[in-house]
Amino acid sequence: MSASLQGRIGLIQMRMGADRAENLARAVALVEQAAGQGSQLICLPELFSAPYFCQTEDPRHFDLAEPVPGPTTAALAAVARRLGVVLIVPLFERRAPGLYHNAAAVLDADGALLGVYRKMHIPDDPGYYEKFYFTPGDLGFRVFETRQGCIAVLICWDQWFPEAARLAALRGAQALFYPTAIGWHPDEKTGHGVAQRAAWQTVQRGHAIANGVYVAVANRTGLEPDPAGGAGLEFWGSSFICDPQGVMLAEAGVGAEQILTADVSAAQLEKIRRSWPFLRDRRVDAFEGLNQRFLDGSQPRHAWGGATPPAEP
Repeated sequence: MSASLQGRIGLIQMRMGADRAENLARAVALVEQAAGQGSQLICLPELFSAPYFCQTEDPRHFDLAEPVPGPTTAALAAVARRLGVVLIVPLFERRAPGLYHNAAAVLDADGALLGVYRKMHIPDDPGYYEKFYFTPGDLGFRVFETRQGCIAVLICWDQWFPEAARLAALRGAQALFYPTAIGWHPDEKTGHGVAQRAAWQTVQRGHAIANGVYVAVANRTGLEPDPAGGAGLEFWGSSFICDPQGVMLAEAGVGAEQILTADVSAAQLEKIRRSWPFLRDRRVDAFEGLNQRFLDGSQPRHAWGGATPPAEP
């Protein structure tokens, strides 16, 4: 078993350029700075080693993928071991020829590879053509027993789905980490940007509250051009860490690279869960139907709300 969640977590908000070696070197430097500020569990942004290539559908981008373990995990395992920190390393995983995942490797403080999370929810929107590149994850909503506590890693689009956060919490996660690549289409920012960013923060703070866990979100920042000549994407940064009541412990700005840190405590989590016992009061007998795409009236309804009545105790 891991230790209870305790200590300081750190998030890396960074820009990505075309040179992958330079991105990795800068990520290592930022991890070193975060560790120097006392962070013991550090998360990088989604697909941090390259520009966000999913703005277009281009088969050449599959060349960016790598195996796990592979070059990036090997380089950062050495960093984790040298600094004695747990690292969350998002990357483009090449699982087999023609089979790729948007993934995150979790490295323990001795550099050991604890496992991989593969992004479960894959978007397909203008500028976010991820279904072209990524196979949906098949490992479920995993938790990882690290030297700094039991954590779960979910990736970007996963952050909009309460079921993912709930299942991770039910499996024992004390903190949810969301490496992310989200931003504005420049032509939408004026009309919708404030509401989009606010909704993104609100839904994740809601996961923290509903599940009694810490939530930590590491986003990229900066304008990345569209390789096909479009307006590109302006990644809005705004990385944050909130506590199990949704209280913001640290929040980054929009346009600059930044290191966020916050102190976390399993004792504080326990205190909040005792006051707000949402896990105790869940009506697990009444949740039939949550594994259906949509309840469209084809199944009979009952007064208690389910498709079939619960079994007698």
